[in-house]
Amino acid sequence: MTGPDTPASFKLAYVPGVTPSKWVRIWDERSPDVPLELVQTTAAEAVGLVREREVDAVLLRLPIDREGLHAIPLYTETTVVVVPKDHLVAAADEVSVDDIADEIVLHPLDDTLDWDTPPGKPALERPATTADAIELVAAGVGLLIVPQSLARLHHRRDLTYRPISGTPESGVALSWPDDETTDLMEQFIGIVRGRTVNSTRGRQQAQEKQAPAKKAPVKGNRPQAGGRKPQSGNRRAPQGGKRGKPRRRG
Repeated sequence: MTGPDTPASFKLAYVPGVTPSKWVRIWDERSPDVPLELVQTTAAEAVGLVREREVDAVLLRLPIDREGLHAIPLYTETTVVVVPKDHLVAAADEVSVDDIADEIVLHPLDDTLDWDTPPGKPALERPATTADAIELVAAGVGLLIVPQSLARLHHRRDLTYRPISGTPESGVALSWPDDETTDLMEQFIGIVRGRTVNSTRGRQQAQEKQAPAKKAPVKGNRPQAGGRKPQSGNRRAPQGGKRGKPRRRG
């Protein structure tokens, strides 16, 4: 992991709502000499950052255009509807899209869910960002459907959220260029996939693992399978030894 070709750091971008702290902590434990630099980005700019090699990898939300990119799905988030605390929806444990069919549902321009139009009634204008939409929900203008992590990120005391069924789910993935095959990239892939510190990672270790192991030399001669056990002694008298006198026949 060291040498003249080793980068000074590993740059990781991430979109709002995604928390890479667990993976960063593991990286720091395993590679203390290589800093992991975090770059916060928007959902719209995430793919461009990794394509332009401004970062080594990015944690983003699916779906994306995967041309020229790898993408490892990591987990899927629960979708929730954000409402004022005094809204009828707040009294339920879970709701469906039919429950909000008569409500105005905001559709921000940076929406991360894979749909053309949310359920409910559309607002006159689309908010520019999810943060702007949250402000409108607090003002009583409408409701907002987002991944749960974004509802937590934009938490307000006067708002709450509930799981909602019948909507797309947001998948979070790790993405990097197809031709990015450095040992540092392999190490981070191993971390997000849950490999232990003793697991094989990196091209050099993989090659060592594939090399055939040399057999230890066999010490001593082994008896052949199915053969007789050799006798421990010779029944014949050794040459030059004394012999008994023959008896005379009377």
